[in-house]
Amino acid sequence: MNKTFGLHLTLDIENCDKYKLVDNKFIYNLLNNLPSKFSMHKMTLPYVCEWKDKWSKTPGISGFVMIAESHCSIHTFPEQKYTFVDIFSCTHFDHKKISNYIIKALGSNKAEKNVIERGKNFNVTHPNQPGASIA
Repeated sequence: MNKTFGLHLTLDIENCDKYKLVDNKFIYNLLNNLPSKFSMHKMTLPYVCEWKDKWSKTPGISGFVMIAESHCSIHTFPEQKYTFVDIFSCTHFDHKKISNYIIKALGSNKAEKNVIERGKNFNVTHPNQPGASIA
């Protein structure tokens, strides 16, 4: 049994395909399909929008999808060919597999990956566990 509430994966992805980083439909589809590929459960359709920082010439895309387990988000910076991705899930997941999938999908081969175990002191007893009680 896992001793933490869940995992939070952060990816700082370099050398991405800049055309994918400005493709609203591509980012939407990535967020839309990601949960089911990794046994997560989408609660909403993704929300994706363009945003242009004042120091930028090309708008990037930010997107978010709420999953039953928590969330997945993405922020693209096409001029720098850079993307930030966060996935937080209270259900433990194969962070290596999902990292490789996202990095490849964005046309990159270089990323800084961080995995944080969240909720180390979060005490929850699920009703299906022996001895469980709901106060």
